[in-house]
Amino acid sequence: LVAGVIHPWRVSAFERLLWRACRGYLVASFVEMPEPMEDPATGESITWVIFLISYWGEQIGQKIRKISDCFHCHVYPYPESEASRADTMSGLHSQIQDLSVVLEETEQYLAQVLDKVVLALPTWRVQVQKMKAIYLVLNQCSFDVTEKCLIAEVWCPVQDLTQVQDALRQGSYKSGSSVECFVQRIPTSESPPTLIRTNKFTAGFQSIVDAYGVASYQEVNPAPYAIITFPFIFAIMFGDVGHGLLMFLFALWMVLYENSPSLRQASNEIWLTFFEGRYLILLMGAFSIYTGFVYNECFSKATVIFPSAWSVATMANHSSWSSAYLATHPFLTLDPNVTGVFQGPYPFGIDPIWSLATNHLNFLNSFKMKMSVVLGIVHMGFGVLLGVFNHVHFQQRHRLVLELLPEMVFLLALFGYLVFLIFYKWVKFSAADSLVAPSILIHFIDMFLFTSNADNLPLYRGQVPVQTVLVVLALASVPVLLLGTPLYLCCRRRAPRTGRPAPVAAGEQEPLLEGQEAGNSV
Repeated sequence: LVAGVIHPWRVSAFERLLWRACRGYLVASFVEMPEPMEDPATGESITWVIFLISYWGEQIGQKIRKISDCFHCHVYPYPESEASRADTMSGLHSQIQDLSVVLEETEQYLAQVLDKVVLALPTWRVQVQKMKAIYLVLNQCSFDVTEKCLIAEVWCPVQDLTQVQDALRQGSYKSGSSVECFVQRIPTSESPPTLIRTNKFTAGFQSIVDAYGVASYQEVNPAPYAIITFPFIFAIMFGDVGHGLLMFLFALWMVLYENSPSLRQASNEIWLTFFEGRYLILLMGAFSIYTGFVYNECFSKATVIFPSAWSVATMANHSSWSSAYLATHPFLTLDPNVTGVFQGPYPFGIDPIWSLATNHLNFLNSFKMKMSVVLGIVHMGFGVLLGVFNHVHFQQRHRLVLELLPEMVFLLALFGYLVFLIFYKWVKFSAADSLVAPSILIHFIDMFLFTSNADNLPLYRGQVPVQTVLVVLALASVPVLLLGTPLYLCCRRRAPRTGRPAPVAAGEQEPLLEGQEAGNSV
């Protein structure tokens, strides 16, 4: 008798080969195991097949054993007597029980060990991180001549020098070193790196600014202003009360549960991007709610907060609209020139009656476009004016004349004039003369082409000469912007040098002095 187990998908080929090789001088029985077992080769859970083969002749038995080895069968001894089989079964059952007890006790022991590890794991994690940080710093140090101490050249903020000295003193004391570590400030002409202190609220905004470029040492950092301007400009583009409220609630949930390990230690990169920008999303949602009230849109639908300032009944009485007239005219016009039809501006935002008008998109798109132009020009002008602080601080007065002044001339002569036209047209023309109001877009195009359109009336007297002068000023500022600073620096370098050191040129940094915000430590 030959007994063993075989993989289920090899049974048919195994049985066929046995029958042909042994020419039928055998009796084979195959039965599936009641429970699946793990494959030691692959680790998969497989329902093995048990086989028992009886044969005639020793040569047939040798063939069966060789074929079993070829099919990677697990062959086990099979006692011939009933008593021996009973003894083998009882021995196997006792071994299984012993192994079950050992496995159960091992699991309990591992559970106890893991319970203790859970308590010590945060401490171990901090220790490992500190050790990695320490060895990272030590690997960046260099040996002195005697190769008995390490020397590190680092940049350190002046206000943190005391903390560094105290930390080195405590480290020397705790390590039992006979020679204390010391810090020596050395002069250098290199430009110090930029240190910007952030917290969990400002870190997201600082990352956005750093994606475009990091400010040089002692330059103005625009990130604090971006905390307001970035979400507000987003809200101007996507102003909706409903959508903004969903964003706000989602970000508020992340802010309230920001200390949760499941949120902070997630492995999903997209989720971590959202989580790191939770305060940014919070402000974007809050500003979107505000601009949504201005646009009077909640999930793209108008809401009635205050009564409409337009009176349909007054227009109907004035025009004598009858039932027959209303039946044949699906579209009606409300004329603001009729007394009582328009009762004044809406208290806040867009009047909800505009959502029913056929020219709703034309009105709202014009409103959003003009508002975007005005706010965009103000934003750009503010950014240009921030450069004044950098030029004054670094004593680069030539940049005020060769860069700042041409930039402001170009910006105000073209786009600042466009903002002026928007407000001038809004103040000068009312609903009574709206039909003859000229188009600002056509005037702006004619301004660059130096042409005039007879069908488009001028906004004020002398408009064409004023626009011509503004375009000439804008064009004249372009070569100054492109060539002014390079030519100035070129002439300055060619000038004869004297014994007196020249002031710092544009883009260069002064040597680090005692009173500045960073120090070079050794």
